[in-house]
Amino acid sequence: MEFRLDMIEDKVEFFEAYDLKTLERKVDEQIMNNKALMLQVGAVQHHAVFDPNAGKLVYSAVVHFKVKSRP
Repeated sequence: MEFRLDMIEDKVEFFEAYDLKTLERKVDEQIMNNKALMLQVGAVQHHAVFDPNAGKLVYSAVVHFKVKSRP
């Protein structure tokens, strides 16, 4: 049996919420979790669309995490 440890170099995560405060909290929580994996935010994209079923806006974000740069 072989045991290997591979480092995560890139990770993309998706988030959505009905208000910006909740969306920001979700993203911030995951940023803190990914710091333990030595990942930092590389890029963020965000969008808002109208949800006709709920009758309000849905905010979404895509966050690309990448391995921290070494000095």
